[in-house]
Amino acid sequence: VDVVGWLSGPAPAATGAPCPTQQIFPNFRVVALYGNDSSAALGVLGEQPPDAAAARLEQVVAPFRAVSDRPILGAFELIATVAQAAPGASGLYRAPSSDAFVQRYLDAARAHGLILDIQPGRSDFLTEAQRYEKFLRQPDVHLALDPEWRVGPTQVPGKVVGQVSAAEINSVADWLAGIVAQEKLPEKLFVVHQFQVRMITDRASLRDPAGLAVTIHMDGFGTRAEKLNTYSFTKASPPFRNGFKLFYDEDVNMFSPAETLALQPVPDLVTYQ
Repeated sequence: VDVVGWLSGPAPAATGAPCPTQQIFPNFRVVALYGNDSSAALGVLGEQPPDAAAARLEQVVAPFRAVSDRPILGAFELIATVAQAAPGASGLYRAPSSDAFVQRYLDAARAHGLILDIQPGRSDFLTEAQRYEKFLRQPDVHLALDPEWRVGPTQVPGKVVGQVSAAEINSVADWLAGIVAQEKLPEKLFVVHQFQVRMITDRASLRDPAGLAVTIHMDGFGTRAEKLNTYSFTKASPPFRNGFKLFYDEDVNMFSPAETLALQPVPDLVTYQ
């Protein structure tokens, strides 16, 4: 099995069943570094330039390969639109990335995959995701939504924990699934972060469109007991997949790769921040 075939290989033929590498889960498990190098405070991905981050990703992935029951794929989860504490020129409390900035990370991640993470501030997820359509039309670029940073018209990111409706998530999922179908792309990761029940309203209404691996990503930090408690209410049932984030600085006694893959349900996506 070519473990990068689902990321950068040719799309399946228009007729007939796709080859096994076109489906991400359960064929593979994904391990990612999260952040943005506009500030090291935004996560481990930003603690070094993109090329150095690619080398660091290989070091992070290696111990997972030793204990995983599936092949491991590495990825960058790049915060593409970053929530801001100030309104900025738009008044929307968010800063999108330029195409050139995203391309730097895509070039460095081409042996792996690139997940574009959206923190929309007072904007909305679909508007912000559509900024990156040219990248999302490529086979190795995926999408993540972070409701913590999706705030209301009078709220300020960082002052409150934001939230999003299932209807808004579904609108983005349908749009992204349409791109996958139009371009005959391999399956794309579609990640939604969560660490409070209220962050996704009416979660039972979430849809799982063809062409997407819809993944609920447990995004809480703290002690092991606190993280397990959060995972207990964020975890999703099939057809949805599960993710689990590990925090180098905020977690107390961080789970090892082997311990992470002993969780139930076993995470399909593991991200380091």
